[in-house]
Amino acid sequence: MSKRSTYTLGGAALCGALLLGGCANQMSQRSDHEERVERKLLEHSLQIDVGEPKVMELPQRRVRIHELKRFEVTEFEVTRRYDRYTPYQPWREIYEIPLGAVAVVAGISANVANVFALGNLPDSITHDWLSYGVAGVNPFMNVPSNGRAQQNLAGIDEVEKGKREESISLPWNERLVEVKAGKMTHELTTDKHGVLRLNLLDSPFSEQNLNHIGTLHLQVVDEENQVRGDASLLVSGNLRGKLLEAHELIFDDLEDDDVGQWVHRVKRLSELGLEEEASELEQSLIELTRNDPELQQEFLQALTKATGRLVADPGVQ
Repeated sequence: MSKRSTYTLGGAALCGALLLGGCANQMSQRSDHEERVERKLLEHSLQIDVGEPKVMELPQRRVRIHELKRFEVTEFEVTRRYDRYTPYQPWREIYEIPLGAVAVVAGISANVANVFALGNLPDSITHDWLSYGVAGVNPFMNVPSNGRAQQNLAGIDEVEKGKREESISLPWNERLVEVKAGKMTHELTTDKHGVLRLNLLDSPFSEQNLNHIGTLHLQVVDEENQVRGDASLLVSGNLRGKLLEAHELIFDDLEDDDVGQWVHRVKRLSELGLEEEASELEQSLIELTRNDPELQQEFLQALTKATGRLVADPGVQ
């Protein structure tokens, strides 16, 4: 075979090697690690705690409502693997080809020197220079660049770390509660702590005759998840017999009464066993007479004499 043919084949082989080397040039794979938590709802309920005793003997009651959820919690360790590459931009070949040729020569020289250095030269010189040079002289591929690198998701691996059960209790805060009293159903709202304050002396119950209604039925509904909770609260006959008289004592107009009638109202509420309502009425009358110290003092003295109550201090704000 002639020398010319040999050179031609050798040149073709070198070009082919450079081309293949450049096309096979891949950047190192990148991985992301994270933890993922999966929750599976096992149980969902609404709990109404009507408190103790189960029979109402006083007109006011705080009812606590909670939303209960029980989950199966599974923890996973997730690894996402990405293939990275540098997008091709032809105009970069203008400077990459001459720089690549220099890098090839430098890489070959470094590898020759590494033979005499007994393999002690770092890979960043013997390997990386040569790789950079091969990619640089390839006109169909840009050299790797972390700054311009793009990536594709190559795969996701998930490893289960463990399972456990978790329960949470949330207040039924500022949500609707239906209270059925006889044939009437009243819609009330809990406070931000999930507490419903029932007061049979106040609206809407004061507008209804409760004499023959011995049970209040409470119901809460989560329409979105189709969950409901129910409870019943008994009302004693003794309490029902006091409600009408107590309502009149508390809510009838105060300003048209004299001191004697005020004292009678507070005293009678106390005799009915409604101490909380008696104290609230007493405080309302103290506030009513705040701008008339003489009338206020007359009321307090008469109340103390008639009932022996330790009346509130009008000076306390």
